[in-house]
Amino acid sequence: MGTMKVVLLAGGYGTRISEESHLRPKPMVEIGGKPILWHIMKCYAHYGFNEFVVCAGYKQHMIKEWFSNYFLYNSDVTFDFSNGQSALTVHHHRCEPWRVTIVDTGNATATGGRLKRIREYVGDETFVMTYGDGVCDVDIRTLVDFHKKRGKTVTLTAVLQEQTKGILSLSPNGSVRAFREKKDNDAVPINVGFMVLEPNVFSYIDGDDTAFEEKPLATLAKEGQLSSYLHHGFWQCMDTLREKELLEDLWKSGKAPWKVWKD
Repeated sequence: MGTMKVVLLAGGYGTRISEESHLRPKPMVEIGGKPILWHIMKCYAHYGFNEFVVCAGYKQHMIKEWFSNYFLYNSDVTFDFSNGQSALTVHHHRCEPWRVTIVDTGNATATGGRLKRIREYVGDETFVMTYGDGVCDVDIRTLVDFHKKRGKTVTLTAVLQEQTKGILSLSPNGSVRAFREKKDNDAVPINVGFMVLEPNVFSYIDGDDTAFEEKPLATLAKEGQLSSYLHHGFWQCMDTLREKELLEDLWKSGKAPWKVWKD
């Protein structure tokens, strides 16, 4: 089970967090000095998942460079130039036993298209997948067990999202029939990623222009092949600068709910 591969969608533009994303891909925006992508990987690694396939796109060279330097940045090193050449000795390293494949899945490819392009890297095995911009404290092993018991093609993790606005009841012609303030039980389940997928999922994706959340998931649902795992814990995505600051504050407080790993 530990060899199951983790696919991370990290190719989008992140336009709503433009203060950061004009400089770097959204998954490389940092919380506590480390990319949010690293935080997501640490969560999976905590549950024994150490093989990653990153679907990169926009500014993908930055993701490759970060991982290429990761070992260097997390080690004590001696650079020896005394013989007129450069020799590097690594003394202590604090690196995870990760295997990370970074695939350039194109700049404008939709989420389903990105998945389809990495098919050769996951082969004919069950795999897990999530978005490169949301952190969660879901127990991945429990999620995978749930998926296997249900026997469906795809299991997604759902979180009850509080409705933040007043609730409108609309008639078909668009006039408001009733208005009331939100109540506690108005929460709606939303798809937050952290999915488990069977390899036949690829047959539901047409090509580069297919958004995974649209036709593929709709078809799977219609065929009774989509199950949802309701997570009652923490989930937060980083769509805006305000959300980045929220995550940063949680991290600084030492109480980041998604930090399931020990230092």
